Amino acid sequence: MATKITYTQQGDYLLPDLKLPEQPKVEIGIWGKRHLRYIKNHHPIRYTNLLTSCKLTAYLADIDEEANEMFDRLVKQLAKQEGVTEKLKADNQMLWVQRMNNIRNRAEEIVNNEMIYQ
Repeated sequence: MATKITYTQQGDYLLPDLKLPEQPKVEIGIWGKRHLRYIKNHHPIRYTNLLTSCKLTAYLADIDEEANEMFDRLVKQLAKQEGVTEKLKADNQMLWVQRMNNIRNRAEEIVNNEMIYQ
């Protein structure tokens, strides 16, 4: 079964009219966008292979979901380990915010090093 290929004239050249198949619309979060920027800049061959095989969106969605789960799990574990509780939040709100920001920053750094920039 032969498929008909159409061409468009661009100056002196005939270029094939190529279209990628439709992909489902998936919302990519901050982790997926960071990883996209990383592979575009540091791994262009992997980026091109994923893009041309129509697997880029699904790949980024998976990375984003896994990174979100890892971040949430790390924040809960570190907060429990350091005794940052709702009681502390009620007693000393500024100390609670300070410690939670510190925990979130460390968890973000771990996720970046382990998943995003690898």
